[in-house]
Amino acid sequence: MPAQWLLLAHVIGATVLFGTGAGIAFFMVMAHPTRDPALIAHVAETVVIADTVFTATAALLQPVTGYLLARSIGWDLTEGWIALSLLLYVFTGVFWLPIVWIQLRLRDLARAAAASASALPPANFSLYRAWFAFGFLAFSAVIGIFWLMLTKPSIALF
Repeated sequence: MPAQWLLLAHVIGATVLFGTGAGIAFFMVMAHPTRDPALIAHVAETVVIADTVFTATAALLQPVTGYLLARSIGWDLTEGWIALSLLLYVFTGVFWLPIVWIQLRLRDLARAAAASASALPPANFSLYRAWFAFGFLAFSAVIGIFWLMLTKPSIALF
């Protein structure tokens, strides 16, 4: 496959990861202050679906397109900026996996509160704070990856 097609696929994957992450964050952040269990349950359900369909798919394909692109261009995966990008990608995943679990819990807590016509439980708010903090860290790492990919700085790691 020509390098241009691999680059296009890689950029589209990065765009999907970044865009879905930003969209998910926006809708969750906008829904949560309402404290409306039914609204939060609905938004969280949509977020879980978006994470499954878009984020997970792109996250699985990014390393594949990245590896094939590097191989076709002749880049060594131990080159500093590539290795650091891969480390940041793993860092992002370490925070994204708990984010998915938290989103499922937020959805379930909001569903239960809506079904019983009660307020959101205190656990919801502590989970939301953790979700926000983990998301901030993961999103920051993705921005770091973008910077590394665009600038390709000379970094001696090995």
